Amino acid sequence: MSEDLRIPLGKGEDAVYLHAGLVNRHGMIAGATGTGKTISLQLIAEGLSRIGVPSFVTDVKGDLSGISQAGVPHPKIDERLERVGFDAADFAFGPSPTVFWDLLGERGHPIRATITDMGPALLSRLLDLNETQEGILAIAFRFADDEGMLMLDLKDLQTTLRFLGENAKEFRDEYGNVSSASVGAIQRRLLVLEDEGADRFFGEPELELKDLMRTTYDGRGFVNVLDASRLMQRPRLYATFLLWLLSELFEELPEVGDTDRPKFVFFFDEAHLLFADAPKALVEKIETVVKLIRSKGVGVFFVSQNPLDVPDSVLAQLGNRVQHALRAFTPREQKAVRVAAGTMRPNPAFDTEEVIGQLGVGEALVTVLLPDGTPSVVERTTMAPPRSRIGPATDDERARVMQASPVAGDYDESVDRESAYELLDRRVERQVAEAELAEQMAAAERTRLKAEKERAKAERAATRGRGGRGRQTIAEAAAKTFVRSISSRLATRVVRGLLGGVMRR
Repeated sequence: MSEDLRIPLGKGEDAVYLHAGLVNRHGMIAGATGTGKTISLQLIAEGLSRIGVPSFVTDVKGDLSGISQAGVPHPKIDERLERVGFDAADFAFGPSPTVFWDLLGERGHPIRATITDMGPALLSRLLDLNETQEGILAIAFRFADDEGMLMLDLKDLQTTLRFLGENAKEFRDEYGNVSSASVGAIQRRLLVLEDEGADRFFGEPELELKDLMRTTYDGRGFVNVLDASRLMQRPRLYATFLLWLLSELFEELPEVGDTDRPKFVFFFDEAHLLFADAPKALVEKIETVVKLIRSKGVGVFFVSQNPLDVPDSVLAQLGNRVQHALRAFTPREQKAVRVAAGTMRPNPAFDTEEVIGQLGVGEALVTVLLPDGTPSVVERTTMAPPRSRIGPATDDERARVMQASPVAGDYDESVDRESAYELLDRRVERQVAEAELAEQMAAAERTRLKAEKERAKAERAATRGRGGRGRQTIAEAAAKTFVRSISSRLATRVVRGLLGGVMRR
């Protein structure tokens, strides 16, 4: 392997290098707080940048922002250079090309992902859903897909869930039972997530991976620094985002096989957050991605205080190790020391387990994969200083870097195009309008029927009135005829009687 593709890490018995062609076999940087993990990460990231490899690092404390600025001479740096055998006069300080990112869009360019691309599995973990609630979330995604609706941001998901809950009976046969109680529980979790700032993460324009894998005109790789100082207060969002990014790299990048250098390197700081309380299925997925993503030319470094934070199945795949000091005061810490020592190729010159507790700041036990693929003998190494600044960049320096960024203006303004929220909102409006029209038509029909009923009643009343007088007239006529007949007879008799009497007289 060309010496130009070796990254100098420091000096043990001899100079220690990280071989670029084997960085995609992954690695780990571990050690207690204050032992130099961040400096080692910075050293490797800027070394990769010099040979044209872009990387992505998470800046938990703000210290890594200094990689964007040139380092300056200092007596302690001069002393370190002398210990590792570098000529201070030839040691060129300089910055690495840097892009600042921030999920919240405050101290870097915003990073956004759509709800659809995040998927129900990662969202379920982000929301800490139970099995029933996860099933309903999957129904929401399936329904949106069947209807051809995009779910881009939180309001799209909230609207879809609300629509399913309000129309549960209509979807029961096709999608299964949708419990209103479970929908309500998911909605409450989404509100909490929204309060934590996730509404700024979900949406468009979505991050394009090519913007993380840029190089400068002179061939240096950009170091993408994610500001995670506030994000660490939302550990579930932090871990889910990084897992999503790793999955996107795995799914979108083509197979490249073994190359002389990786295409991209991903540094996962505070790695324990990825595995804490993760279900078995998720750990298995991480293991699979880490195992297979190296064929895409991507290297993954886990950075953590304790090697026990990473499951054994993943730890076994990390061929490059930088182990800073571990203090063993408790049984678990003592076990961590044994695990760390047991995963390195022993050096007959010292007891690895014993030396781990004796390392000073800036020292590390280092084992790397050699060009033939075998691990090197572990070396007690004095780590080299980085060429960029040790410590944070100022706010003004950060602002200048962002203004000169190759993605300046591409992600700063959010875009809200037509998606599930608008489509379902219009559908609900149509349903309301149709329901109002149906009610108006029903009311009109009721009015018509009532009018007809009243008219029929009036006609029946009128008919009864006319028919009653007719029958009464006939009776009266018969009575009158009878009376007239009787009267006529009586009158005749009377007249005859009177005339008879007169005649007789």
